[in-house]
Amino acid sequence: MSVTRPCDEYIPIPSDQSTEDPGAVKPRPTPIPKLQLGVICGIRLAEPIAYTQISPYINQFMYDLKVTDDPKRIGFYTGLVQSTFAVFELISIYNMAKISDRVGRRPVILCGILGVALTTLLFGLSTSFYMMLITRGLAGLCAGSISVMQSVVGELTDASNQAIAIPIFGLTWPLGSILGPLLGGTFSNAAQKFNWLDWQFLRTFPYFLPGLISSLVTLVAVLIGYFILEETLPSKLCPSLYRMTSSSSSDTLCEFEETSNSDAPLSTSQLLANPIISALSSSGFALSFLSSGFEELYVLVCFTNIEHGGLGLSTEQIGYSLSISGIVAFFLQLLVMPYILRAFDHGRAYTFCMCLFPCIFVLMPLLNPIAKSGYDASTGLLDANTATVVWGGVYLILGMSRFANLAYSLSMVMLKEGNPSPASLGMCNGIVQSVMCLARAFSPAMASSLYAYSVGNGALGGFAWALFMLAISLAGVYQTAVTSTMARSKGHFRD
Repeated sequence: MSVTRPCDEYIPIPSDQSTEDPGAVKPRPTPIPKLQLGVICGIRLAEPIAYTQISPYINQFMYDLKVTDDPKRIGFYTGLVQSTFAVFELISIYNMAKISDRVGRRPVILCGILGVALTTLLFGLSTSFYMMLITRGLAGLCAGSISVMQSVVGELTDASNQAIAIPIFGLTWPLGSILGPLLGGTFSNAAQKFNWLDWQFLRTFPYFLPGLISSLVTLVAVLIGYFILEETLPSKLCPSLYRMTSSSSSDTLCEFEETSNSDAPLSTSQLLANPIISALSSSGFALSFLSSGFEELYVLVCFTNIEHGGLGLSTEQIGYSLSISGIVAFFLQLLVMPYILRAFDHGRAYTFCMCLFPCIFVLMPLLNPIAKSGYDASTGLLDANTATVVWGGVYLILGMSRFANLAYSLSMVMLKEGNPSPASLGMCNGIVQSVMCLARAFSPAMASSLYAYSVGNGALGGFAWALFMLAISLAGVYQTAVTSTMARSKGHFRD
């Protein structure tokens, strides 16, 4: 149930003092609506849990379903499942954003997240590869509300408090990436791990329980959102005053732009012609391709036997490593991100994050030769010293990847700063998120296919995938540097 609030609750009233007066006292940050921010963060948290909880067991799930007789090709089919989610999210993400600019943020978010809960539950009941594709595709179709949630955060904040609010919102993904893999790694095949869960149903569907728990978490988020989440779309807050201009009296509660023309939503073509939108779209494509490609390759490298170019880790070890990396990401968002937003140029910080990806793809293929140097084929174990070095390398790479992913929060801030019209914030987020989703749509499948080809055919010693990702990451760094410099020169980014 939405509660009506004063129209100026989240929109600061301009002061009568001139902002150009050098002696003027610096205005205090606008108070953050803590309850609403907490609710939208809680709803946002449900998606990464649902998305990442399959990571520890997806390869084993494929193996158990006998999708292929060749273990080296499992990665190819895993990539298809992951890409299916992104393809269908791509279909829905811009349309959800556009609808939310008309009917409101709240109904779009609640309907979308409810769909994620139901489809996550069905995934664990899959009995064939095609059923996995269908359920993940439906989940992606419902997950397109992420751009709408970003718009809500943008409307809850302003320039004075976004350095606090946006990193808090950014915590939801790393927190979800802690809980999701931990959930999947712990409760997959629960009947074999826990005597008190040794039920015939869980033996028949060994991957149902992680999805069930994830769905229950999501349903709780839906209920909380239904009773507490309020509408933030400006036109829904004060419809009768929405088009008032800044020439109105100081008692006006809703004051948005100086002319009514600037309050009208821009068309898609107008938004695409905006330099900041096009800049963030192109660099966001590279960011999303590299980030999602890394996530896919990391699990494949960990799952593959040492003899075939991987690290031979168990499902539990993969899940725990991802959870620990999620803890690192959580503290990066909590402690480092606010400082970056206050102290550094956003465009240069964005480029620095992208520069970490080439380093990651140089280091990843080095782990297997290190593992082989201390591997005992008769026992299938590493000696203590080698295991220490390998795990140190694993966590170094994961830590770098989590720091690189701070670029997502920076992108969100820069998009809000360069948004040409408050009435088009949802569509702006939708465009950039759609481009990112396009990269996620084929990056996992491309990365996993190349990995399967490299390992199966011994291309470049089985590491051709690393050379490909290195080339893409270098191109991404160049594109990010060019676009951020161009946008900064036009005055869109803060110096």
